[in-house]
Amino acid sequence: MLLALTVALGVVFGTGTPAVAGPTDTVDSGVRRDAGTASAHISRATVLDSGREYELDVYSAAMDTGVRVRVRSAPDPRLPAPTVYLLNGISGGEDGGNWFEKTDVTTFLADEQVNLVMPLGGEASYFADWHAEDPALGVQRWATFLTRELPPLVDSAFHGNGANAIAGISMAGTSVFQLAMGAPGLYRAIGAYSGCARTSDMRGRAIVNTVVRIRGGDPDNLWGPPQDPRWAANDPYLRAEELRGTAVYLSAGSGLPGEHDTLDAPGTDGDPQKFADQLVIGGALETIAADCARQLSDRLRALNIPATLELRPSGTHTWAYWAEDFRRSWPLIAAALGAD
Repeated sequence: MLLALTVALGVVFGTGTPAVAGPTDTVDSGVRRDAGTASAHISRATVLDSGREYELDVYSAAMDTGVRVRVRSAPDPRLPAPTVYLLNGISGGEDGGNWFEKTDVTTFLADEQVNLVMPLGGEASYFADWHAEDPALGVQRWATFLTRELPPLVDSAFHGNGANAIAGISMAGTSVFQLAMGAPGLYRAIGAYSGCARTSDMRGRAIVNTVVRIRGGDPDNLWGPPQDPRWAANDPYLRAEELRGTAVYLSAGSGLPGEHDTLDAPGTDGDPQKFADQLVIGGALETIAADCARQLSDRLRALNIPATLELRPSGTHTWAYWAEDFRRSWPLIAAALGAD
């Protein structure tokens, strides 16, 4: 049964010309580039239709490549603002399966003085720093990018006040914990929706292996072979004590069909095969995610670390539920950011 479910994991998880500035110039969008060429910097910025949405091309020195980043800026650019980083699932969001395209997060927070930042890319990477270059997935140094390279650029360009939160779905429901623990104090709040934080037990390894291999990667290049201590070192369940002082929100559905599991719902669009996959594979994935969330919640409770656990009585592994989960988690995240 476990093998069948983990094989299914990879199928559903996740699922104008810009101006170019010189090293110290200001691009047409008003977004300022970081000085220097060898370090991380914003190389291009495009203002999108709303006037508050931007697409950035951020050069990552750690990965020696450009990373597309979508930003929805706070409504008043004159005032400092906290920042919420939104991470996508297995696809990295480049296929349209991302927070800005699949949820109402930008309109929900339209009047809040908060920046929303969503990197695009990192498919099957767990947004981690891999210990070796992968023949299929390349150089993966996402933890460095998300904790050391990107935040200072965002704060400089969008008047960030240094208060950050991070939220992720599915695959990124693991990454948000690892990133927070890898950079203590950087993120004040974590939202983990339908993820599985534990990585080093049998089930955790099976999930990670499936997510990486379904995109052609080799998990040995992530944290080494199964006996490598890096697996345990990157297990949020084992390192849960380090979450003390961070606001934590965990959520998942039961896997049973719910209000958004219909043939004509967004994502299925009347396609019987997509609908069947959502019910069968998405239901199985969400059942696993709910057990993972419960397990981490129990661990935090045993350590007397506060956390909010929301287990919905229905719902599969899909964006419509994650949009609702984010809205439910916002009061906790806002309070941690001082934005309530």
